[in-house]
Amino acid sequence: MLTRIRNANRALLPAVEIPYSQMKESIAGILKSEGYIAGFAVEGKTAKLMKLKLKYQGKKSIIEGLSRVSTPGLRRYVGATEIPRVRGGLGVAVLSTSEGLMTGTQARKKNIGGELLCYVW
Repeated sequence: MLTRIRNANRALLPAVEIPYSQMKESIAGILKSEGYIAGFAVEGKTAKLMKLKLKYQGKKSIIEGLSRVSTPGLRRYVGATEIPRVRGGLGVAVLSTSEGLMTGTQARKKNIGGELLCYVW
């Protein structure tokens, strides 16, 4: 999902289609609430697709960078006190916690740690 968003941003595409999963929908919800994408919609009944509308400022993408932190080969877990600040607070860290997916600041407020999925700035 992150690679498709990154490639679409570089090509200045208005939207990108991604195969649906609940985790991807949660990540898209976080990106929308933080203002990185314009919106998303789930389409289809059996073979669901998720369509993300990307945001741009002129010829420049709102999402400057996207990086995957925890990989299948090396999972990265952090405690509530170890949650990193992305770009000095200008970016967002997405965590998978026991209470669902949330941003690093939300997890810090709730004093919950979890798996560090990705950084967005």
